[in-house]
Amino acid sequence: MSEKFPYGVATGNLVKELFQYAQENHFAIPAVNVIGSNTMNAVMETASKLHSPVIIQLSNGGARFNAGKALNNNNQLAAIRGSVTCALHIHELSKHYKSTVILHTDHCSKNDLPWIEGLLNENEKYYKRFGKTLFSSHMLDLSQESLEENIKLCEKYFKIMNKMKMTIEIELGITGGEEDGVDNSNIENERLYTQPQDVSYAYEKMIKISPNFIVAASFGNVHGVYKPGNVILRPILLKKTQDYIQQKFNTKKNPVYFVFHGGSGSSKEDIKNAINYGVIKMNIDTDLQYAFTCGVRDYINKNNQYIQKQIGNPKGDNIPNKKYYDPRVWLREGEKSFSMFLKTYFKLLNNINTLS
Repeated sequence: MSEKFPYGVATGNLVKELFQYAQENHFAIPAVNVIGSNTMNAVMETASKLHSPVIIQLSNGGARFNAGKALNNNNQLAAIRGSVTCALHIHELSKHYKSTVILHTDHCSKNDLPWIEGLLNENEKYYKRFGKTLFSSHMLDLSQESLEENIKLCEKYFKIMNKMKMTIEIELGITGGEEDGVDNSNIENERLYTQPQDVSYAYEKMIKISPNFIVAASFGNVHGVYKPGNVILRPILLKKTQDYIQQKFNTKKNPVYFVFHGGSGSSKEDIKNAINYGVIKMNIDTDLQYAFTCGVRDYINKNNQYIQKQIGNPKGDNIPNKKYYDPRVWLREGEKSFSMFLKTYFKLLNNINTLS
């Protein structure tokens, strides 16, 4: 364990320090979407084994699922309560897993702002009681709005977050594809590539509030996995943006902490280049959903004759099958498959033993 980055949930300025440490040491932190204790625990287990920091994040839909599909989501109740229970789970267990976690919420559109408002209230209560926030950071995805409206709203919420030393993630440009009910599959191609001037505009506004912000700028990113050649990433656009802002504001090299959305299925070269140009966080969801399902699928296929009924299998008509159909068995297989695939992303992001 790094003495600078202890086990548990990192909050306050420690989050920015982790991002700075990642940038200086040329690695990025995987940001893994979770939907319940199985995926939360698998992420903490993996990060602990690799002695590396990780970001655990909840989408609005993931938070609602964690709360239970039967819970009413009027006024974002299910999303708020599902987020809070996830956060408490990770605060309680991350230290015991011996993992260093940044706790984050993913895309929040304008319609879902009551979700973040509810969580900011929860953060404030937790901060007053414990001197740290419940979440490390929140993302506002207002990329459907005009640039001016996007940043105006981000400034409003960032000022609230900054009182508790929280980090904000903002989105400029649009990530294509579909995720969590938001469909950008047919978006105009040029909107998938954020221009340096737009990032500069946002940088100038946000830095006046606090340096604790990160930027999801589009460089051809698309949610989901597609055949090679269908998605054209241009990481060089990130370099051009860094150079533009460095020159305009006389900053250090790579002044912006960038986020790589739509990371599933990306090539090693694109990932390496993106990290070199300032990416410190990469979102991973689609590949890990499939990995978890594969673990369960393979177990079911292998033990199919043992789960057809409670009693009776190829070994005998009167032999019980409980040890095969117990959900704890096949869910654990999903966790193990999920963890194994997640390790490949830690390696791709050059994030192995970075806290040792």
